[in-house]
Amino acid sequence: MAKLSVVLAVFNEQQNLPDCLSSVKEIADEIVIVDGGSKDKTVEVAHSFGAVVIRTNNPPLFHINKQKAIDKATKDWILQLDADERVPKELVKEINIILHENDPKVNGYWIPRKNYFLGRFLLKGGQYPDYTLRLYRRGKGALPQKDVHEQAVVEGNVGNLKNPLLHFADPSFSRYLLRFNRYTNLIAHQIATEKQGFTGAIRYLLISPSWWFVMTYGRHKGFMDSWQGFVFSFFSSLRFPVAYIKYVRMKLMRRNP
Repeated sequence: MAKLSVVLAVFNEQQNLPDCLSSVKEIADEIVIVDGGSKDKTVEVAHSFGAVVIRTNNPPLFHINKQKAIDKATKDWILQLDADERVPKELVKEINIILHENDPKVNGYWIPRKNYFLGRFLLKGGQYPDYTLRLYRRGKGALPQKDVHEQAVVEGNVGNLKNPLLHFADPSFSRYLLRFNRYTNLIAHQIATEKQGFTGAIRYLLISPSWWFVMTYGRHKGFMDSWQGFVFSFFSSLRFPVAYIKYVRMKLMRRNP
């Protein structure tokens, strides 16, 4: 039977981390955690689960620390998680089967994910199944570390699992706004690397937010997720103009320090 490393990058996650690590205790042969300088008891919680903890800084693009955790893993397979994710029993059983069979023809697996938003899991609006590539052989998968929403790149054949990973990213609106601010900051920095002109402004301020809202709330039936579906579609569409405005402010500050 192949062995599994569970890897995470964390920052001030003492509330989320216990449930996350408890959900994988049956399948984790090793837990590797890169901590970005937490000020709470995150490191103590990690140690209580027997995790290997690497302490470092907290870069704006958190995929950098995720890759550090991936690089430190020593087992046959890697399951990369976030602290606000949970692996339910059905998914644990499915991963166990993968480890037992250890099919040499497959190097990774996409996992469907359910996203919890303000009191319910979003099942419409294009939010489920939110496939994410998190399970792969050590040495066969890596993160590009370039984009906030990037997926791992895995060499060779990749399959699909059936049971979903549970993502409790936004149990409250205040938590959502914290993440919204972080993501729009990252997008603003990405915009700064692009060639922006009048067409770029129109795209970020008008076209992209309108397109996103129509697609998620209309075409993909986000309205079926009650008021949470509307709030998600509306505020996630705002990330485009908000990020662009932040980019313009950054540009002006550089010109007028």
